[in-house]
Amino acid sequence: MARLFGTDGVRGLANRDITAELALDLGASAAHTLTARQHGGVAERRPRAVVGRDTRISGEFLSAAVCAGLASAGVDVTDVGVLPTPGVAHLTASTDVDLGVVVSASHNAMPDNGIKFFARGGFKLADAIEDEIAAGMGAPWERPTGAAVGSIATDAAIADRSYIDHLVSATDQPLAGLRIALDCANGAASEVAPLALREAGADVVVINASPDGRNINEKCGSTHPEQLQAVTVASEAALGVAYDGDADRCVAVDHTGALVDGDQIMGLLATAMKEAGELPQDTLVVTTMSNLGLLIAMREAGIATVQTGVGDRYVLEAMREGGFGLGGEQSGHIINASYATTGDGVLTSLLLAARVVATGSSLAELASVVTRLPQVLVNVPGVDKTRSSTDGGVAEAVREAEARLGDHGRVLLRPSGTEPLVRVMVEAATQDEAAAVAHALAETVKDRLSL
Repeated sequence: MARLFGTDGVRGLANRDITAELALDLGASAAHTLTARQHGGVAERRPRAVVGRDTRISGEFLSAAVCAGLASAGVDVTDVGVLPTPGVAHLTASTDVDLGVVVSASHNAMPDNGIKFFARGGFKLADAIEDEIAAGMGAPWERPTGAAVGSIATDAAIADRSYIDHLVSATDQPLAGLRIALDCANGAASEVAPLALREAGADVVVINASPDGRNINEKCGSTHPEQLQAVTVASEAALGVAYDGDADRCVAVDHTGALVDGDQIMGLLATAMKEAGELPQDTLVVTTMSNLGLLIAMREAGIATVQTGVGDRYVLEAMREGGFGLGGEQSGHIINASYATTGDGVLTSLLLAARVVATGSSLAELASVVTRLPQVLVNVPGVDKTRSSTDGGVAEAVREAEARLGDHGRVLLRPSGTEPLVRVMVEAATQDEAAAVAHALAETVKDRLSL
């Protein structure tokens, strides 16, 4: 049976897969699971939770259902309304609450939505705890009555202020004189990101910050940076930054309009932290999808890399286990453990801008620390993804491809977490070679694993 939780919470088509009933049950089960774990089954006080959402129209009824589920289990809830995922994580970490909940489908299209949880301290949940929450849904439980039920309060303005103050305090480098273009994806960062950067001193040009419940991520934001690229050049901004719908990731654009992805951002931040003696163990944590060019650049800079599975929570788990301070994903989830417990796009853009001002270098110059190798990704649908790592013919084809590429390329086969699909990723010294190897491997996967 498939897991209810994916790599980042529970996600699907709103009002079909992600229903009010599901949200209600998830809220109640999460309340039981997380508060029992934290208090050893004995409540020291009434549990508390904070709930936020992105700007999707479905988020209104789904967050109401989550709040109702929590309150029905005896949890006092503060509904902070629209707030980036890292904002909810910050509140969960900095205030006396037992759990945080975000209703968001991140970079997905508007019709989707999702629900993800933070435990006390602001950290995402381990797989085992998510499975415990899923198992508890629908199980009989003794419902509180009378004064024992939880309350629901709203507090959006104070939540925004707390998060903005936290962001601005992350750097003491004034951004005066620096023009930054922002694409807020008509999402959760539409208000707080421009405010935070302006309070830090930047001259901010803003696009896609007029959410109407239906336009989140619509041809904009981190997955569609074309608008931002054009606006950055036209406005003569020093750099541009695009967030996704819940602003836990960002990609950047230099003054020429060239894209700067998460690998390049991690590379320049890691080298800056190492130079300042602020990179714990001189180590950067990345996922298996990070470009080989980043790994090569870090090796040349004397920085070790630790690789994890895809998903920022796996990056964070490795960071916590190893005592590392910086990690992230090519997609733009960047975690700086000194300031955050999860990926934070707005925080990353502040640190990026501060580095530009402090060095007097352009973002293009700073990002050049990483030379990305050409990368080709081919999706192979309609296959038995469970055999992608065990089939002998596929394994032999991978070995032959790796021998052909040598030290200047690599191969990664990754089964999809939600579809009967295998992703074939190849990096090589040239685009043509990467494409040739990727398509040949894809044909082998299709022939050997076809359903």
